[in-house]
Amino acid sequence: MKYEIKQETKPTLKTFGKYKAVTVHTDTVDTSQILKEVCENNPISEGAVVAVAMRLSEVISRHLRRGDRVRLDDWGLMKLEIESDKVDRPEDFRAGKHIRGVRLHFLPESSKGKPELYQDMTYERAK
Repeated sequence: MKYEIKQETKPTLKTFGKYKAVTVHTDTVDTSQILKEVCENNPISEGAVVAVAMRLSEVISRHLRRGDRVRLDDWGLMKLEIESDKVDRPEDFRAGKHIRGVRLHFLPESSKGKPELYQDMTYERAK
């Protein structure tokens, strides 16, 4: 994984002005590339993989929107979390006004506290 060193630019953070590593994303892999790779050396047709992937996406999305957590074995747990402004009293809270958005949280599957997704990962400073 490649990274760059960047300075924290948000003055409201305690770490303002300090330097940190940030990931350099060099490519975006789309559905067709994923499907090609899934079908390589596999007797399953691309059409069958597309059908399963689309249905899986629909089912996972439906559960996430309902507020369910979705655990995929050997991969991890997904859940949606609301981000909102804070108010002084519960009765002051208005969803339309105070909810800023929703974020998808992904927690990789781990064995003994070490996510397999991160094992054997190497880091390289981008040029």
